[in-house]
Amino acid sequence: MSKRKTVIHSIKRIVKSPYMLLLPALLFYLLFWLLPVVMSIFQSFTTVDGTPTLQNFINMFNESRFMRALINTLVFAVVSLTLQFFLAILLALLINKKFKGSRLFLFFMIIPMALPQAAVGILWNTGLTEAGWLNSLFHVTGLQTVLESLGVLDGRTLWTNVTGTRAVMTIVLIDTWTVLPSVMIIILAGLQNFNRELSEAAQVFGASRGRAVKDIVIPIIKPSIVTALLLRLIAGLQVWLISVMIFGYGRVPYLLERVVYYMSVVARTDANYRMAVSYSVFTLFVILTVAFLFVRLTSGKTEWRKADE
Repeated sequence: MSKRKTVIHSIKRIVKSPYMLLLPALLFYLLFWLLPVVMSIFQSFTTVDGTPTLQNFINMFNESRFMRALINTLVFAVVSLTLQFFLAILLALLINKKFKGSRLFLFFMIIPMALPQAAVGILWNTGLTEAGWLNSLFHVTGLQTVLESLGVLDGRTLWTNVTGTRAVMTIVLIDTWTVLPSVMIIILAGLQNFNRELSEAAQVFGASRGRAVKDIVIPIIKPSIVTALLLRLIAGLQVWLISVMIFGYGRVPYLLERVVYYMSVVARTDANYRMAVSYSVFTLFVILTVAFLFVRLTSGKTEWRKADE
């Protein structure tokens, strides 16, 4: 009888444990993420009848747009991450000064972040036509003349017809316009907790404002910066919707765009399904590898430098 009471008491203690609050999230994670991932990995290494094989990945590597999709994905992730990092730092430092009208400026800055991806695609798709608002803006501001004199443009450009690097850079700029506020807000949150006296003390002892930002401000808010950039890096490796809405499938391929293409556009055959699964597993591998390398590169200890170095 005492053993039974002990068991009941243990069960009650487990039920009342605060860890039980994590159980719904854990079950959701297992059912809707881990289980599909495990099944996809299994299917990517097997044939329809369950025989182990590498032919699915061989077919993926031999697919005509695979290499271009891989290069586009990596280039997009690196370029967009670099551009968004520097712009977010500058904007966050500017807003953190709390100048007159800074709150209104912040309000207008975060508007693109509230738009869904589909709405962003529609908005820019109308602007990238030959008679769209982007070319009109270039003409009204005189930027069209400047770009033509530099040889960048030759008259009004039908941006939806550009290919290769120009197409990737177009998507980079659109993505930056959309997600820059989210990166900026995370960095701005880190700046809100920063003790300004540290930076002011460095300037009193002879450090320039730029040196104080580089050697004091950025190292202290490094956790916020790393978090923001890691989230953007992972999201950048999953780009596809905006590119498809502007350029369609296949013209500017990305890894995740290939997954959607073989799952939703072409005929639903076993071969196409296995191709989509292989692309999804490979994309997951790329994301985990790049994220791991990024964390390793940014996990070094911060070294305080003397102002007179």
